[in-house]
Amino acid sequence: MTCPLCTLPAGELLHEDALLWVLLVEEAGYPGFCRVIWKQHVREMSDLAPADRTHLLDWVIRTEIAVRTVMQPDKINLASLGNVVPHLHWHVIPRFADDAHFPSPIWASPQRSGADHGKAGLADGLRAALKNQPLA
Repeated sequence: MTCPLCTLPAGELLHEDALLWVLLVEEAGYPGFCRVIWKQHVREMSDLAPADRTHLLDWVIRTEIAVRTVMQPDKINLASLGNVVPHLHWHVIPRFADDAHFPSPIWASPQRSGADHGKAGLADGLRAALKNQPLA
C-alpha cells in the first residue's frame, strides 16, 4: 500500500523545510484547517529524535498561532491521530461556536448548519503570519 502522505499531499503549501510541510487543506465547512506533515514516513512522535520532536511541535504551535492571528477562532483543536494514515501528521483546526459540530469534534455528527468563516486571501494571510513569527 502506498502512503498518501509520503509525497506532497493535496493542499496549498504554506511552509516547507527539509523535514516537514505545512498545508492549508480543503475540509468542507472548516476553512483554515491545516496539516503539519513530517516528510519522512514515521508512525509515532516517540520515533523521532528529540530535536526533530521539538522542530515538529514548534511548527504545530507556529501554525496554531498563524491560524489564531488570521481567523480569530473561538478555539483551536490540535490532533495527531494516524489511525487511518499511520504517517506522523498534526491537524490544526480552527473552531467556532457556530460551526456545524461545535462543541463536538469535527468528525462527529453535525449539530447544525455551520456558519461560513472563510476569508478571501486566507492562504496568503496564513503564509504571512507563519513567516512573521520569530524563529525558536
